[in-house]
Amino acid sequence: MSLFGMRFDMRTPGFAPGTATQRYRAAVDMAAWADRLGFLIVVLSEHHGSADGYLPSPIPMASAMAARTENVRFVLSAMIAPFHDPIRLAEDLAVLDLLSGGRVDLVLANGYVQGEFEMFGVPMGERARRTTATLRTLKSAWTGEPFEFEGRTVQVLPTPVQPGGPSISLGGSVEASARRAARIADGFMPSTPEIWEFYVDECLKLGRPDPGPFMGGDTSVVHVAADVDEGWEQLAPYAMHEVNAYGAWSAAAGLDTQVGYALYEDPDELRASGRYRVLTPEQLVADITARGPFAFTMLHPMVGGLPPELAWRSLELIEHEVIPALR
Repeated sequence: MSLFGMRFDMRTPGFAPGTATQRYRAAVDMAAWADRLGFLIVVLSEHHGSADGYLPSPIPMASAMAARTENVRFVLSAMIAPFHDPIRLAEDLAVLDLLSGGRVDLVLANGYVQGEFEMFGVPMGERARRTTATLRTLKSAWTGEPFEFEGRTVQVLPTPVQPGGPSISLGGSVEASARRAARIADGFMPSTPEIWEFYVDECLKLGRPDPGPFMGGDTSVVHVAADVDEGWEQLAPYAMHEVNAYGAWSAAAGLDTQVGYALYEDPDELRASGRYRVLTPEQLVADITARGPFAFTMLHPMVGGLPPELAWRSLELIEHEVIPALR
């Protein structure tokens, strides 16, 4: 049984055709499509003040998708905890959990883009403390009972569908974040697989169950096309935009090697890196089959601003030529 997920960040660079409204509506339609085909998850990410319109508000986006779906789970990965009022975040997530019937999971991260901290007036040195405080506040809030918050008694109602609220994992790119996740969170989402071992080690030291091997799998972007070279020609400007946008953020934060994004000047060099792969339906079937039962494939259909019509061509090939061949 092969498993699929889909992610959206809603980047719309200035050279991408169409409007942001068209792209947002297409994303909701694609989530409904994924739900119909039995996908496991839809992942929504968060950044702020980005010139290409990176999604700043994943909760209303997930709410729109939840209204069009029945079974797929929504993973908000990652919400940047220092930029959110914890009480209001608890309320908004509780409502989303109710709307979706308990299909919400949350990843909290510290954030790393300097301009975003300036936008919200938050000192970067307070990142870890604010993330830890937000996690603990959400857990207290979702009990439905009164609790103390910053010197006052508060109560968050209604409560989520899921007992205790959505699961909360921590994201991170360094050993300290892995060990903090083991101590206080429900799970861990590393930026790169190499730091998973620290999470496992800390879980075992604390007497928690062994979380086993990292199941995040391949993080490359897969686009399906009948003609690989033509597909790459169409994808390349959008892949270049995404990798260099992330690469610039990561390099400015000193995280380029930790989160795996480098800067590229040559599309052919990016293609050779394997981070963005254009495959025929037959090649994707062979790739998934080679990875064995329960192989997971994450799709990023409108990556870097790829127009919805090109994204749909890829998805339709997956629906009609890839998924049937895997059954």
